[in-house]
Amino acid sequence: MLTLRWGSATDVGRVRTLNEDSLLAVPGLFVVADGMGGHAAGEVASQLAVAEFARLAEQAPVRAEDVTDAIQRANSHIVSAGAERGDRHGMGTTLTGVGVVGSEQGEQLAVFNVGDSRVYQVTEGQLRQLTVDHSAVQEMVDAGRLTAQAARTHPRRNVVTRSLGTDPAPDPDVWLVAPVAGDRFLLCSDGLTGELQDSDIAELLTQNPDPQATADELVRQAVAVGGHDNVTAVVLDVVEVLPDQAAPPALAETATMPAAEAGLPPTVPMPAVQ
Repeated sequence: MLTLRWGSATDVGRVRTLNEDSLLAVPGLFVVADGMGGHAAGEVASQLAVAEFARLAEQAPVRAEDVTDAIQRANSHIVSAGAERGDRHGMGTTLTGVGVVGSEQGEQLAVFNVGDSRVYQVTEGQLRQLTVDHSAVQEMVDAGRLTAQAARTHPRRNVVTRSLGTDPAPDPDVWLVAPVAGDRFLLCSDGLTGELQDSDIAELLTQNPDPQATADELVRQAVAVGGHDNVTAVVLDVVEVLPDQAAPPALAETATMPAAEAGLPPTVPMPAVQ
């Protein structure tokens, strides 16, 4: 059994008039969805996605395949809702999250993603982006035609290549991560990563052991430096992993796909806590 602590925060930002981000933070399941579509349709899409995972959270135990099934159901609901009203046609949402799932090795963390919202992991003093952006600029970075720094200001930086609300349904990325006591996870919309560098995020994640205070400060600073988009953050801490549920060393080393194999960016050293 895992002991978790978490906190969450969201803000409309300084430019938008409507917050189209939605989040879920309940025992065992944590989700961030960033809606798109205009005329409040993005808000509807993100809420539909989160609602599907709220229903999943009531199920026990949850398996990794249940997470994938929930993503497919959420996509179907969004497509159907968009077809029912012309002003919602084409609406969609990104979706990223972390869920506690059962396996033969005990409880593990399923990290899942569709779109360019992100999940980061802080472990052994380093920050690593676990998810891979499904975006036009990420494809250019992967092809060697654009640097990661240039991608931050590229005119196509907001173009996603996968999202919920499409037919056929998108293929989600799902990884299983062995839980380790002391690890911290950040789930966030691109309103946060568009304003703060990874080094800034790394520093903020070490300044306060309280996940709620950390989520509040991440969002506050992203809004303060620009706030051009809605900003959402969920901070999740693994407090304890009971011995009978802990993954064996071999599994702990292999449960997370290596960064190079997954095309993940390099780890960012965490600053020392003063």
